[in-house]
Amino acid sequence: MVQSTNIETISYTVRRSRRARHVRISVHCGGAVSVTQPYGVPLNRIEEFIAQKAAWIIGKIETLKHVAGPRRISVREYREKKFQAFALVQSRLAYFNTFYGLTIGRIAIRNQKTRWGSCSKKGSLNFNVRIIGLPPELSDYIIVHELCHLAELNHSRNFWALVAQTLPNHRQLRRSLKREIL
Repeated sequence: MVQSTNIETISYTVRRSRRARHVRISVHCGGAVSVTQPYGVPLNRIEEFIAQKAAWIIGKIETLKHVAGPRRISVREYREKKFQAFALVQSRLAYFNTFYGLTIGRIAIRNQKTRWGSCSKKGSLNFNVRIIGLPPELSDYIIVHELCHLAELNHSRNFWALVAQTLPNHRQLRRSLKREIL
C-alpha cells in the first residue's frame, strides 16, 4: 500500500494480526515500513494513523535507509559464540539472582531473529546469541529483565519494580536497547 503526504510518498506493507491490540508502525533497516493491523481496525483508520505519523516515519526512513540489516551468523560462528554467551548469561544470572533468590529452570542460547530473550511458564530462560556483542549494561538489562519474569510473567508495575531493584535506570537501558539492531 502507498500513503501520500505533502512531502513524500510512504510505501508500506500491512500485516493483519489477531494478537495485536493497537496499530503499530515499524521502520526496518533499509527504510522498509510495515504496519501491524489488529482485526477489526478498518484500513481507513490505518491510513489516518500513517498520515498523523508521517513526519516521524520519514525521519526514521532517512535514518535507516543506509543501514544494512542484521548479518546472518554462520553455524560455525553460532557454535563459537553460543558457549561465550552461555558463560556470560550463566555468570550474570548467578550474580543478579543473589538479590532475587528465584528458581531458574533451563537456560538456552538461541540464534533468534526478533527477540533478545524470553521466559517460559516453566521457568526456562532463552537468550539471543547476539547478547555477547552488546555493551555490558545492555546485556545485564536483558538478563535481569528475563530473570524478573520468573517472578512476574507480565510487564506490570510489580514486574518493573522488581527490575528497578537492581537496575534503577532500566528505562534508559530499555531505550538504548531499542536502538540496537537485532
